[in-house]
Amino acid sequence: MNSHLPGVAFIVRIDGAWRAEGTEIPEHGNPAAVAREHLRRQTARVLRQHSVLQLAAARDAADAALGYWTRPASGPELEAAGAVHLNVTAHDRALAEDHAHQQQAADHAHAEELHRLTHLQHILADPHLRRVWWIAQFPERFNDLNDLADKLTGLPPPHEAESDGIRGDIRRFTDQLVTDLHTPQQRELFLTALIQTLTTLGHHELMSAATDFRSPSETRSTPP
Repeated sequence: MNSHLPGVAFIVRIDGAWRAEGTEIPEHGNPAAVAREHLRRQTARVLRQHSVLQLAAARDAADAALGYWTRPASGPELEAAGAVHLNVTAHDRALAEDHAHQQQAADHAHAEELHRLTHLQHILADPHLRRVWWIAQFPERFNDLNDLADKLTGLPPPHEAESDGIRGDIRRFTDQLVTDLHTPQQRELFLTALIQTLTTLGHHELMSAATDFRSPSETRSTPP
């Protein structure tokens, strides 16, 4: 029976049983044949979702489907149940292993490409990093940098999958705020306000961390 991969199959043996729903054995049709076909269909439906490299999982799933009495969709009024025994040929196992290796390689290549593009987006979304990157990549085209900046207007930094919405919003706000602090005076005013706010809120550890970001001259100029 086919696995989840086309052309790769399980070797299947089904031990089944059937019983009439009433007290009499059906006189029409072939009850045993109907029961066998019913169990085969159930087994095939389950195995098409599994890999031959995971025989135990496939067997458990098939046994769970066949392990209780069920009725065929048509035919004599009977119920059937059974158990499944699975195996796989060396050839089919090799095909499945080769496919798994190819899939793993493709997933790895996709992850690397996604990482590369995410890193590039991070650079292009930051005006300072973008300038350095452009000069390093295209030193002879420095005059084209402004055109690139115009085309990238509105490009957001990449989102971090593990960040929730609030953390992401705060991070983007902070990045933009730091980018806009062009002069030492602006930076000093911001840090002074931040330290005073943290002091008022009683966050002394955060206040100390913020103070560490200040230069010696800024520290001396802090109002009492």
